[in-house]
Amino acid sequence: MFHVVASDLDGTLLTPEHSLSPYTKQVLQALRQKGIHFIFATGRHHIDVAQMRENMEIDAFMITSNGARVHDSHGNLIFSQNVEPTLASQIAQECTDDPLVFTHIYRGDQWLINKEDTYSLSFHQESRFTYEFFNPFDFETDDIAKIYFTTSDDALHPHLVKLKNRLDEKYGDQVSIAFSSLNCLEIMGANVSKGSALKKVVDKLGLALNDSIAFGDGMNDYEMLKMVGKGCIMQNATPDLRQKLPELEVIGSNADDAVPHYLDKLFSINP
Repeated sequence: MFHVVASDLDGTLLTPEHSLSPYTKQVLQALRQKGIHFIFATGRHHIDVAQMRENMEIDAFMITSNGARVHDSHGNLIFSQNVEPTLASQIAQECTDDPLVFTHIYRGDQWLINKEDTYSLSFHQESRFTYEFFNPFDFETDDIAKIYFTTSDDALHPHLVKLKNRLDEKYGDQVSIAFSSLNCLEIMGANVSKGSALKKVVDKLGLALNDSIAFGDGMNDYEMLKMVGKGCIMQNATPDLRQKLPELEVIGSNADDAVPHYLDKLFSINP
């Protein structure tokens, strides 16, 4: 039996409207009552996730910014790794002249963006987290968990693939780069991943990765899904993830609350 459950949020635990269903909240609360550790493992900002956790009234570790930040169940920061300041300055300027791409930065407690983006705001139904504007040519480059680039349409994925190839060529293993969705390309510090962060959490709990089950839908979930005792891929996952991990079980869609249904059956919860 697994003692740890780790789950991505967007495209996985959250509905397509980026909210938590009442059923999901019931299952996760029942899970904790059974003594099973639940861990949020997401690309989202820690303030955003902390507000969700508060709304759900559960204690849970938070892996945020794809592993660049880890907070314990009491909200204490237990791990942090930043993008190197000089690199952050250079990367933030990559798309300043590109009308199709929005540049975002998670710096400290802030979400920074270079221009208005109502599409990204639609992802924050469960929190009050919002962005501030910044100048990519003049901003503080310390305490940066991640930089990410988005488009307003999945059809523009090839445009971001070209950007990823350019960043790979320029920066190599100085940073970690992953798609969290077809329209979102994320850049963190070297060797940062949800998998490496989850290893730190289970070690702290006195458990092992084999004691863990994880759920995800994007390439930023790849390391985590590969490292745990059991990884489950969403039916709505990106094609790249399903191709990279063909041996893993594919469950239902986030539109059908597939994760809480799976957990309900696995742990005989019946909330």
